[in-house]
Amino acid sequence: MLAPSRAAFYSAVIPGLGQAYNKKYWKIPLVYAALGTTVYFYITNNNKYNDYRDAYKRRLLGFTDDEFSYLDTSRLIQAQRFYQRNRDLSALLIGVFYMLNIVDANVDAHLMQYNVSDKLTLQPDLIHNDLTQRRQLGLGISFKF
Repeated sequence: MLAPSRAAFYSAVIPGLGQAYNKKYWKIPLVYAALGTTVYFYITNNNKYNDYRDAYKRRLLGFTDDEFSYLDTSRLIQAQRFYQRNRDLSALLIGVFYMLNIVDANVDAHLMQYNVSDKLTLQPDLIHNDLTQRRQLGLGISFKF
């Protein structure tokens, strides 16, 4: 039997390890894709923010020979704010995906403890309505003793 707390701990230590503990190997690439993408955007936005900030600081010192010489000072400030906001959003998403990784491992380990059988089924069904001569979507619920 799987321990949900152990799965959550494993995912907290190394993202994706809780999914491996639960034997849900197909989720590991999703975890790393989500975290890797947000880390990539964090690094990219942070580098751009630093470039525009450094150019702005040089403008305040009187230099105009930077790579953004075609932009005026207000545009440099606007670009700084844009990349800072995107960097902060990326950092927030890193935290959200990291926590989601832990919660997923914990919940999955909890749900694996339940006995799932074919006695309770829920299946969609197309029903032909004789009055309107149309098909309608219905749900069939059955419980076998």
